[in-house]
Amino acid sequence: MLRRNLLHVRRYPPMTLNLLLTPVMLLLFAYSFGDVMSAGIGGRGADRSEYIEYLVPGIAMMTIGGTTVGTAVSVSMDMAEGIIARFRTFAIHRGSVLIGHAVGSVLQCIASVVLVGAVAVAIGFRSTDATALEWIAAFGLLALFALALTWIAVGMGMASRNPEAASNNALPLIFLPLISSTFVPVDAMPGWFQPIAEYQPFTPAIETLRGLLLGSDIGHNGWLAVAWSLGLAVLGYFWSKPLFNRDST
Repeated sequence: MLRRNLLHVRRYPPMTLNLLLTPVMLLLFAYSFGDVMSAGIGGRGADRSEYIEYLVPGIAMMTIGGTTVGTAVSVSMDMAEGIIARFRTFAIHRGSVLIGHAVGSVLQCIASVVLVGAVAVAIGFRSTDATALEWIAAFGLLALFALALTWIAVGMGMASRNPEAASNNALPLIFLPLISSTFVPVDAMPGWFQPIAEYQPFTPAIETLRGLLLGSDIGHNGWLAVAWSLGLAVLGYFWSKPLFNRDST
């Protein structure tokens, strides 16, 4: 099942187009709007290189959200085309169908983040203060967050009537990073908007990744990021499983 889902990446290039668009977005914000948007960094403004450092962790998490949208569409396509009914006649573990989607999506997310990291290094991003242990923790956080959003995307795909509906239902995975601390700090936002940006899964994950890579204060964000990731992963799994079992009866 995992091999099958990875082959889809090669056979359906439009589904992987977002892997290339995200680094372009990074370049766009860093070079076109960086001087303007960096004004709120640290209360004193920041130069372009400082803003690139601030921006990259948020873009990495945003990349994961965008990549998992394709998972929701892929799951919905399998359900709509009837291939799942055929798989049920094979001598395979029933859960392998969904697990194959989940593991394949996590691997695609990691590949997307690596691509973003390569572009970030090319335009000047450096993480000289991070230790080897912090790099391992950062990678673990990215993988855990990708797994959490993947299971949510699988549930969205299972609950959608068709791939178009799945794409629309998964839009929050793209929208939420836009109202997080991806581009500006939470305390630089209007007062009424700060709770919306702060109390959502992306902001603590982004702030934790920034702390690991750039040495900034993580505070309580580390525990919040892990709690959000585990909670969303469990929620997505137990949402997807009964939907899959229901459609198999």
